Amino acid sequence: MKISAFGHCWVLRWPRVLAVLMVAAVPAGLSVWQWQRGEDKLATLARIAQWEREGAVGLARLAQRSAAANVDGMRLDFTARWIPPMVWLVDNRIVDRQPGYDVVIAVEDADALRAAGSSAAAPNAALVNLGWIAAESGRDALPVPAIPAQLRVQGIFRTDVSGLLLGANVEDRGRWPMRIQQADPVQLAAWLVVPLAPGLIYQQQASPFHIHYRPVVLPPERHRGYALQWGLIALAVIGVALAASACRLPVESGEIVHEQS
Repeated sequence: MKISAFGHCWVLRWPRVLAVLMVAAVPAGLSVWQWQRGEDKLATLARIAQWEREGAVGLARLAQRSAAANVDGMRLDFTARWIPPMVWLVDNRIVDRQPGYDVVIAVEDADALRAAGSSAAAPNAALVNLGWIAAESGRDALPVPAIPAQLRVQGIFRTDVSGLLLGANVEDRGRWPMRIQQADPVQLAAWLVVPLAPGLIYQQQASPFHIHYRPVVLPPERHRGYALQWGLIALAVIGVALAASACRLPVESGEIVHEQS
């Protein structure tokens, strides 16, 4: 099919058109994905701000709210008792260009343990990411972090803690600490006799280890900027293809004419 307009002519050959559209679809898809990522970050920040306005709670309150609401981003503040010897080291954590591990422990709410008549349906324990510790000289030597028997947990509860997992998650050598790839409460619950809260608490202050977690690393505006860049690249691909296939014709009218070839 031939199209003439504004003094130029384009001959559309469907194999070539499909090839250009397939190439342009890649940056166009990345543009949509980046825009959606920005929207997700906005929703996360709004949810965290809402929970912060409501104030920090303990594990019992978390259990009550999780049955009826999305508790992702909830602020927690309670006196915790470490459940020994549960210490997991999340592998491949780089801080200031130095390899290391995130220290994850299992804790119980000390106040809930002392209180009589606690709800049997409430989760009795939770996983807490206390922060980062540097790696030892080799892969075979794991650091042994010193965990206090009792500590104050002040952190953010996140429900989506899964990521890309290649191979086994837990490296069980029959001793503690254990090296893991991600702190999945469903898998780590196998080492406990009490149920776990369905998420991970990231300690935000008063930790014996280096706190580096941020709920949102790239702001929504950055994702929108990337979306715009990828969208312009998609348009550029189509524009370059049209410019390369155009030829000038002595057309007197600016109207578009379709001719079947």
